[in-house]
Amino acid sequence: MNDPNVDPVELKKFSDLAHRWWDPNGAFRPLHQLNPVRMDWIERHVPLAGCCVLDVGCGGGILSEAMSARGAKVLGIDLAGKSLQVARLHALESGAEVEYRAISAEELAQEQPAQFDLVTCMEMLEHVPDPARTIESCARLVRPGGTVLFSTINRNPKSFLLAVVGAEYVLGLLPRGTHDYARFLRPSELARGARASGLEVGDLTGMRYNPLTQRFSLHRDTDVNYLVACRRPS
Repeated sequence: MNDPNVDPVELKKFSDLAHRWWDPNGAFRPLHQLNPVRMDWIERHVPLAGCCVLDVGCGGGILSEAMSARGAKVLGIDLAGKSLQVARLHALESGAEVEYRAISAEELAQEQPAQFDLVTCMEMLEHVPDPARTIESCARLVRPGGTVLFSTINRNPKSFLLAVVGAEYVLGLLPRGTHDYARFLRPSELARGARASGLEVGDLTGMRYNPLTQRFSLHRDTDVNYLVACRRPS
């Protein structure tokens, strides 16, 4: 299981866009728009002040910096080198105290098992070849009694129309080709992987985007974007 759980095409995709991570009107605009919503959801489950957090698939550091600003000690990991360079540079400019490493969740799980109070894996599972391995690694990385939080995209005709056709081709919220529909993950599949990894599955919440207000909000509808909270038993 030492082979990296990574798709070189996906890495190149995000590396080519790395310089646009912190442009709120650029290629990652949806992440900037949904970040306040997912931050509030995160703190519903885990108070971040003083929390030791691992952000898996941190990209340019949008979520990592936000959690650090609320008092967490954050390690962000990613395998897209250019994205990490941007994350480190932005942290220097903003003064955010975030550590970044170019390492996979699988490798870090062997190096630092059960070391984190909270593990976040947001908008990342739909970009790896084997999401079950990433889920398992997140479960190994969190300490007993700790929390693992996931967000990803459901797989059904509605999510294809909204997350791919609508977001990429009609509204232009994301560059075309950002998502591969075949890699979307149903909540039942994510929950199955979490339970198989020893996690208890709790809150399942949807996120809805309003194109008129250009805002995300939490919603009971999990047909497209959704979040899942899990806990590792003590």
